[in-house]
Amino acid sequence: MSITDHSSQPLVSVIIPTYNRPEYLKQAIYSAVTQTYQNIEIIVSDNCSPESPQSLVESFADPRIRFWQHPENVGMLKNQMNAFQMANGKYVASLHDDDMWTPQFLAQLIPQLEQDSNLIIAFSDQYIIDSQGKIDNIKTEEFSRVYKRDQLSSGVYWDFQKIGLIDKSIPTASACVIRNGLIDWDSIPLEVGGMWDLYITYLCCVSGYGLYYEPEKLTYYRNHEQTDTNLSGSRNIKAKIRNAKSAIFCYQIFMDDPKIKNLQPHFRKLWLEAHTTLGIGLMRDQQNMDARSLFWQTLQEQKFNLRTFIALILSFIPAKFTNKLLGA
Repeated sequence: MSITDHSSQPLVSVIIPTYNRPEYLKQAIYSAVTQTYQNIEIIVSDNCSPESPQSLVESFADPRIRFWQHPENVGMLKNQMNAFQMANGKYVASLHDDDMWTPQFLAQLIPQLEQDSNLIIAFSDQYIIDSQGKIDNIKTEEFSRVYKRDQLSSGVYWDFQKIGLIDKSIPTASACVIRNGLIDWDSIPLEVGGMWDLYITYLCCVSGYGLYYEPEKLTYYRNHEQTDTNLSGSRNIKAKIRNAKSAIFCYQIFMDDPKIKNLQPHFRKLWLEAHTTLGIGLMRDQQNMDARSLFWQTLQEQKFNLRTFIALILSFIPAKFTNKLLGA
């Protein structure tokens, strides 16, 4: 495969936040260094992994790679934002340590942003792969359908609030390129937590700039046992509580923003649902009193909701009888 001449190409900062996944990290870095678009810097930000990946990173012997390691675990979001803040490029592209890009990912998206300075973001569709890196064709089609990327045509979109915030079509974490300098990375609230990608999508949506979409699948999203949705037991409970709190925080901001006032009913519904989800998580974590209070507040904020009402009733029943019902 020929390598694109990069003498006049703008610098792209590829950021790879990582924690304790050396084998996946190796594959992610390889997919970055083998991009046909070569004018890149690769920033690997390690969140104090038990076994430092520094030697793995250095084994690539690629001067474009910069390695940073936190002296202590600072949490996923701070590690992610640290990498964004280190970026020197005209464009930034996030690549999670368990995902990968096809060699043409940057080469196909960067020219679209270069042709129109009024675009803030460019993204593509993606393959879904399993823990071994094998493409799951059924899941790939399902994800494209669920996130409605299968309904989007190639090209520029100026009003993309529905695309980004309702359909959630933009895989901000690993399948897009963002024009650097238009988002203040220092101002991202820590409370957004695991919803940082949707929050950045929101910032793009209200920026006044446009986006470009490429329907070709140019990235690989790994769906495996270490993702929050696939965790089990107490880790799953903690993840649900954490994610629900992040959702409540983000949806409140979205509801209060006059730039997306037309979406306020949608986010109010999600905000209320997130309160119930948080309450269920608290119940599963043996915090029934706090959960019950949330359910009462949520019912007062909305018309009758069966899910919230049932959860309230269950909060008065001993956990040993309700755990199976709440596990779903």
